[in-house]
Amino acid sequence: MKRNPLGAFLDKTAPPEGLLLLILAVIIGGSTGLAAVFFIRLIVIIQNSSYSSIQFLFPHLGVWSYVLVPVGGALLAGPIIAWFAREAKGHGVPEVMQALVLRGGRIRPRVAIAKIVASALCIGTGGSAGREGPIVQVGSTLGSVTGQVLHLSDDRIKNLVACGAAAGIAATFNAPIAGVAFAIEVLMSELQVRAFGNVVIAAVSAAVVSQVFLGDRPAFTVPTYTMESPVTILFYLLLGLVAALVGVSFIRMLSWFEDTFDNWKFPVPLKPAVGALLLGLLGYCYLQLPGISFGSTTEYRLGMPLIENIPHVYGSGFTFIEDALHGNTSFWILALLVILKPLATSFTLGSGNSGGVFAPSLFIGAMLGGAMGKLFAAWQPELAGPSGAYALVGMAAVFSACARAPLTAMLIVFEMSNDYALILPLMLTAVTASYLAQYLHPESIYTIKLVRRGIRFEQGRDMDIMQGVHVREVMNKDPIVVHRDQPFAELYQKFQETNFLGFPVLDEKQNLWGIVTLQDIERTMSQEGVKIRSLKVGDVATTDPVTVFGDEPIWTAIQKMAPRDLARLPVVSRSSEKQLLGLISRSDILRAYDVGIVRKQRGQLLEGDTVLRKEQYNDFTEFRLKTGYHAVGKKLRDLDLSESVNVVSMDRGGVIHIPRGNTCFASGDIITLFGKKSFLESAKEEFISGKKEK
Repeated sequence: MKRNPLGAFLDKTAPPEGLLLLILAVIIGGSTGLAAVFFIRLIVIIQNSSYSSIQFLFPHLGVWSYVLVPVGGALLAGPIIAWFAREAKGHGVPEVMQALVLRGGRIRPRVAIAKIVASALCIGTGGSAGREGPIVQVGSTLGSVTGQVLHLSDDRIKNLVACGAAAGIAATFNAPIAGVAFAIEVLMSELQVRAFGNVVIAAVSAAVVSQVFLGDRPAFTVPTYTMESPVTILFYLLLGLVAALVGVSFIRMLSWFEDTFDNWKFPVPLKPAVGALLLGLLGYCYLQLPGISFGSTTEYRLGMPLIENIPHVYGSGFTFIEDALHGNTSFWILALLVILKPLATSFTLGSGNSGGVFAPSLFIGAMLGGAMGKLFAAWQPELAGPSGAYALVGMAAVFSACARAPLTAMLIVFEMSNDYALILPLMLTAVTASYLAQYLHPESIYTIKLVRRGIRFEQGRDMDIMQGVHVREVMNKDPIVVHRDQPFAELYQKFQETNFLGFPVLDEKQNLWGIVTLQDIERTMSQEGVKIRSLKVGDVATTDPVTVFGDEPIWTAIQKMAPRDLARLPVVSRSSEKQLLGLISRSDILRAYDVGIVRKQRGQLLEGDTVLRKEQYNDFTEFRLKTGYHAVGKKLRDLDLSESVNVVSMDRGGVIHIPRGNTCFASGDIITLFGKKSFLESAKEEFISGKKEK
């Protein structure tokens, strides 16, 4: 493949890697900042033009305009999402996470354009969504495309994607520290000093650009709040517990609507319009409530800010959040919006429209905190303090419960309010809400969407991939071993010659006895009075080591390594746990992950090629033969199988065989059949009939 001019230039000049990534971080951060400014102003333009135009053209519509405008915006955004870039659907962050985990950070360039236009149409016409998710996806796309154009490695592309995500949060909320925390806590699986520096530079660059065009002020103007008494911390603890319940309810509600709309047999481009219609009806009903009123048509024409005159369940709701932070709202409206805002967001994003969940979760948290603050103030006015303080802390609590990112939650609220006085309640409620929500619902609002696609990952690794590769496939089958009776000097020499960090230790019968590592050597040599010459390997080795079986998945090995931070595990036989089969180390696990990715992608391609035929007619089935099964001891040609079923493979002891007519089956064989669905069950019965012996 021919290199592009930029890639060829980098090959010739070979600039220092750190300098190159630093320059790219500045470029990506600045570009994301400009994109954020454009996106925010585009939302304002669409909002003003859409509501002003419909009020001017159809003055007799009244509040029904709040139904028609969101539907009109969804009718424009739906085709963009369905036909131009499906990745623009929903809140965007799960798509970035999927690209990082499965595709080396590679994102299609068109996603940035589709996301900006579709999200601006959605939010500008009243969709209940935030602007941070789209900008995170746009910034990540800019980072990904930059890395792809320059033909950088997967690790470098992932770093640039994280730079773009951090820049998106920094530019949208004028919160560079929170942007860095979000990229590290939500997107990046591990922290490296060099990668961290690039992310910081990108976030600062984006924040500077945003401040030039949008001004340098916090997102909210908040009074200075303090805790009235140390006992008040108990009120905040209770707020954290309730926030976890609210956050989990929001996750489940949004997930339910996404599943419902995804499974609905209806034209995909029109689904967002249905959600917008439901949102519009909700907004109309909300406006009929006593005490809810907005400006008239005349006031619109006089130039009143439209953002203050749309139902509170519409848009990101930042204006009403500030009212709650000042304590200028009634209890019953706050309590009602804790229910209505998740419903409005579920209508919007669950139907397939485009926007973020960051701002809605902050809105829900502010409403919840404000409502509980008023209850506390009515109960214990001398201890509770103002309700606005609870609204501020509630923002962090609910977002932390939804995203499982307490550090980001604390920093985003701190930077958006510029108030340090409540840092202790912020820390307590954010961590409490996150931990309780994790216990009640393992998946966050970002990962639950991936789980439904069959993608489960931890620490940046797809767990399904790690379940699909077995230890025996990547282990070192011929490891260097030592014997427990060998002199210590020989062991020390072997470490120097091989540069390995550990060896299995065998006894005189060649059975596994223990394991010895370089740390054992260093610990022994650091002891005073130890006679090195008289020592043997058995004196310094660790006996009864943690082991793993060859037929176990890689994920099991990872789980066994994690508690004690082990670097290697002996692989033993199922028949005898003292029989050493090999050794698996961390480097083998990394190789296993690459093998698993290739295997999964190959399976997805094959599935895509045969999906229609497979879903209608054919399928696979797999089972293990046991003693007493009819097929055990018989040859393939002796079984009465339909011509519509093929015996695809036989796994015997980890070795795959292609059965022939004279292949004799044995207990423990894993049989894979492929054929017409209607014949598979009877074929399986032919293998297992006679299972019960009398």
